Amino acid sequence: MDLAALQQLLAALPSGRVACVGDLMVDRFVYGDVSRVSPEAPIPVLARTRELVMLGAAGNVARNVAALGGSVALIGVVGGDAEGSEALRLVGQESGVEGFLVHDLSRPTTLKTRFVSGGQQLLRVDLEESRPVEGECEQRLVRTIRDVADGVGVILVSDYGKGVVTPAVIAACREASASGAKVIVDSKARSFARYGEVDIIKPNSAELAYATEMPTSTDEEVEAALIRALELCEARSVLVTRAAKGMSLAVRGEPVRHFQGTPKAVFDASGAGDTTLAALGLALAASSSIEAAIGMGLLASGVAVGKVGTATVSPDELMEAALSAHLAPAEAKIATPQRMIEEVARWRAKGLRVGFTNGCFDVLHRGHVAYLNQARGWCDRLIVGLNSDRSVRALKGEGRPVNDLESRALVLAGLGSVDLVVPFDEDTPIKLIEAARPDVLVKGADYTEAEVVGAREVRSWGGDVKLASLVEGYSTTAAIARMTGTN
Repeated sequence: MDLAALQQLLAALPSGRVACVGDLMVDRFVYGDVSRVSPEAPIPVLARTRELVMLGAAGNVARNVAALGGSVALIGVVGGDAEGSEALRLVGQESGVEGFLVHDLSRPTTLKTRFVSGGQQLLRVDLEESRPVEGECEQRLVRTIRDVADGVGVILVSDYGKGVVTPAVIAACREASASGAKVIVDSKARSFARYGEVDIIKPNSAELAYATEMPTSTDEEVEAALIRALELCEARSVLVTRAAKGMSLAVRGEPVRHFQGTPKAVFDASGAGDTTLAALGLALAASSSIEAAIGMGLLASGVAVGKVGTATVSPDELMEAALSAHLAPAEAKIATPQRMIEEVARWRAKGLRVGFTNGCFDVLHRGHVAYLNQARGWCDRLIVGLNSDRSVRALKGEGRPVNDLESRALVLAGLGSVDLVVPFDEDTPIKLIEAARPDVLVKGADYTEAEVVGAREVRSWGGDVKLASLVEGYSTTAAIARMTGTN
């Protein structure tokens, strides 16, 4: 997506107002470490370390709309149980989300509990009841939709098949289109026909295959399935999300169009479809074109899959993702301290060992390459703290550095042994070390451990300090002397 167009769209998002209607869930993530198998059965024993609780499904869509800067009305159903109270508390904590939740004391609040270790889900336990809402509960939902829909640009319907999206609820959403609101449905249903003349139905490729009984692996297969989907329903268009392959859009009377995304490392796909729906809907509510809305949806989903749990995405993260997509791989490794903290959190959640080293790396030579390779061998991800030009001068004197910060950073980032380069302007890297809290701190063997900045701190949180061997006869000073003929 063009950067200028994205900036313009992000600036317009606060003008968008959206209603989210559908199945509301509470997502609970239980994280821990697995180091042994139970003596009672051949199953892993999870030593619980922390727990996260957040809104899921329609609630997660609403959270993402608010995180992107829009205002959102959340309409759904909760039970009279502890999970229902938790859902109400979570809605109250979300700035920008206005809750219109209907109580149904005859059913539990949907709860999904995921047990996670080393970045992998071990088990999911669901507490739910999927029968359709009815009677007074359904009538209250319909009345609420009619009251809230006035003034919204888009109504997002999250149909997870838990019973909230009944024919009467769908009809109430469609009625709002008479006042100009677009209706977009995120459907898990077998039949798209149940939604009638909505603007967009947004399945993923597996859901499209399920609804049409057709394969959806290739572009050609997706095109055929989309055409079939339009034959089976009255929707004006069907937009299928295809993970790393992007999205494909079928509009009645037009050829199918494919929109390519940027492949991302997938850490946790939980809620990524909700994020896509939120970005798409809010962009359209802010009067963007469908092409721009899809572009923002692709960016948002790419950010979301790199986060833990049912995560939200901010405008700053979208802009950073767009900038990264325009950078060469080496440039994308150069990071701010804040981005370093976020990357370290993602690495740690995946159970990866994080290493840190630092230096001026003014004239890169064989000794540096060997040193960084050795450092990378002690960890899964290596961060290099890089002295700014000012701090190099403070350490080495006038005439240094020979190469400026940008040049030094790009050369370091081009090495396969380096995962992140973080410039710093202070005389020592202690602030970066304390922010990253590395598992291993590396310096050259020309230091003693007592001389290594940050060694005491790294030892205090259980990390290791390693002294890497140096290649004889190679140093920056010697290299400069050879170049200038002063040796």
